[in-house]
Amino acid sequence: MNHPARVDAVGLDEWMRSATPPRVIDVRTPAEFAAVHIPGSYNVPLDLLSEHRDELRRHLDTDVVLVCRSGQRAERAERALAATGLSGVHVLAEGLSGWEGMGAPVNRGRPRWDIERQVRLIVGGLVLLGVLASLAVPGLQWFSALLGAGLVVAALTGTCAMGMALARMPWNRTASCDLPGVVAELTGGGGR
Repeated sequence: MNHPARVDAVGLDEWMRSATPPRVIDVRTPAEFAAVHIPGSYNVPLDLLSEHRDELRRHLDTDVVLVCRSGQRAERAERALAATGLSGVHVLAEGLSGWEGMGAPVNRGRPRWDIERQVRLIVGGLVLLGVLASLAVPGLQWFSALLGAGLVVAALTGTCAMGMALARMPWNRTASCDLPGVVAELTGGGGR
């Protein structure tokens, strides 16, 4: 059966129950994955996938569905894998949020804030601080304007420097994920 490049949650659920299920790869951070993920999925964080896409491609011989929280990181992962010539790469439309929204099964661990929520907290707090501090120090409002410009660039490019930095913070790296471990999991059996 030929599946579209964008698969919705209902379509993925049906596909996973078929005789030829896809390999589901979650590109969120290990901490996000540990908090909640689709049963049977593999965790290959976006930075690891992007850096080692050629080697990972050699271990992906079936259809692959990429998953993140909203679909944005999965689309970046799709472009990275497409650059290796891998066919059969799909993205879960609306991401894990859509999957959970339809009531599909998930494995849950200790709750954690996803990267996008952490970015909103930090940027929002810094903008508020910049505006309030500009009452005492004229001109400091430009700091808030700079943060706003950064958000615009992040939206237009589909990348977020703060999100990438936050993904490397200790509280987001409590679970480890390295290339040898990922390759062993991909070649040795089912996901978690």
